[in-house]
Amino acid sequence: MAQVNAIKTKHSHHEHSGTRLVNAARDALTKAGEQWTGMRESVFAELARHDRPVSAYDIADNLSAARGKRVAPNSVYRILDLFVANNLAMRVESANAFLANSHPGCQHDCIFLVCDECGEATHVDDDEISRKVRAIALERGFKPERPVIEIRGLCKACAG
Repeated sequence: MAQVNAIKTKHSHHEHSGTRLVNAARDALTKAGEQWTGMRESVFAELARHDRPVSAYDIADNLSAARGKRVAPNSVYRILDLFVANNLAMRVESANAFLANSHPGCQHDCIFLVCDECGEATHVDDDEISRKVRAIALERGFKPERPVIEIRGLCKACAG
């Protein structure tokens, strides 16, 4: 299973991959009081094997082919929304796509560098920027729930 590129700045956590990532996601979700079902495990495992943002439709298509029966994209969307709410996955808003969180359950805001050429999404952890963004919202009487910052452009490989 591939991982998302991550740049860590003033935020430390243990990165998981492969079976450990699926197990960490299961543990985080059950700790949050949610059930870890076979379908949720299948959706998470499919999500985690991608190193680029993937849509709910792609996940549904891949699971349908693997199971030999149709998996509805709406069901996948509901599961992905649960994963995002519980910090098991991150949503790249501008692409309407998702990435597995390589450190499930770790609470932080999403900052993405998204390549318009190859689709790579690099996740950046920077608690100082997150605090500032949340403070700006609060100063204006807005209660921030899930800040997401996306910077679109070209990754190093595509720009070079």
